[in-house]
Amino acid sequence: MIYKFGELYCGPGGLSLGAGQAKIKNKNGEIFKVSHSWANDYDEDTCNTYNLNIGANIALCRDVRELDIASMPQIDAFAFGFPCNDFSIVGEQNGIDGEYGPLYTYGIKTLEIHQPQWFIAENVGGITSANEGLAFKKILRDMRNVGDHGYNIVPHLYKFEEYAVPQKRHRVVIVGIRGDLEVEYKIPAPTTSLNELQSTAKSAIEQPRIDKKAKNNEFTKQHPRVVERLMHLKEGENAWKEGLPDHLKLNVKGAKLSQIYKRLVADKPAYTVTGSGGGGTHVYHWKEPRALTNRERARLQTFPDWFEFTGSKESVRKQIGMAVPVLGAQIIVEAILKSFAGINYKYVDNNITLSGKRK
Repeated sequence: MIYKFGELYCGPGGLSLGAGQAKIKNKNGEIFKVSHSWANDYDEDTCNTYNLNIGANIALCRDVRELDIASMPQIDAFAFGFPCNDFSIVGEQNGIDGEYGPLYTYGIKTLEIHQPQWFIAENVGGITSANEGLAFKKILRDMRNVGDHGYNIVPHLYKFEEYAVPQKRHRVVIVGIRGDLEVEYKIPAPTTSLNELQSTAKSAIEQPRIDKKAKNNEFTKQHPRVVERLMHLKEGENAWKEGLPDHLKLNVKGAKLSQIYKRLVADKPAYTVTGSGGGGTHVYHWKEPRALTNRERARLQTFPDWFEFTGSKESVRKQIGMAVPVLGAQIIVEAILKSFAGINYKYVDNNITLSGKRK
């Protein structure tokens, strides 16, 4: 069974690449996998990256509000990592009342028109508390009731470091199975544990060594003061370290974000890789006094080295930070395919109720 796959807010293709790498064979020898049909994003560099690596001319570069969803080819599977700006705990959490919050409705519209057999929706953990929890509750209700048959949905806060992703990236992922299908999706059990992680920042970045000619591996020109500041910091420490010389302290009022000039810890997963932010937010090497390269950041997001990002250095940084970890996406899609193929797998209970509350 080949599922024709469509995606809104596709980013550079982390979710699509992971979905494409998932392949399941049942006891009768039948193959279950996805085939990319179409995708959409509004950023030109992002679309160019997607088309270069996932498939030529698949991603359409335009504002989703100008996309004729009804004219897109019919699909069997759908994904939408709708913009998280209004749901992130770092922002103002305007939720569905913000500029970006309502964009999830275009995913609902796609479900209404195409009624795929299954879908994946992804967003930041802060979505559960935006608008005092009312936004998420409405989103889940819309997903359950859309289309002729509705969808059986399974929301869950995935901690991707528990799935061999070398990064503490926590995201809400909602899997929906069309209501007329006798298929039940369950949360795939973690492949690692918090005490016995298979993948660390150091192993991800150094094993194997990145080729000197690798794409997107340019080093950032660090200001001498940044280098000096980093020299005073040990693994896991940040710019708010007690005892830092006065001339190296940051004159910042308000919230002191823990990730500012924070060094990685070599034998633990990295902290969350982000796609935006000024000085101090680029993720910093555990030993060398420097920010990571984009290639190193891409490894923390489990992109293979052959995956080439297009655009300026800062554009690439943004694309990497906004992407879904490839390995995480693959594990989730493999569980979906196993569900359809009738293959049993280890699973855990979801940690978010259908009313949108965390258990």
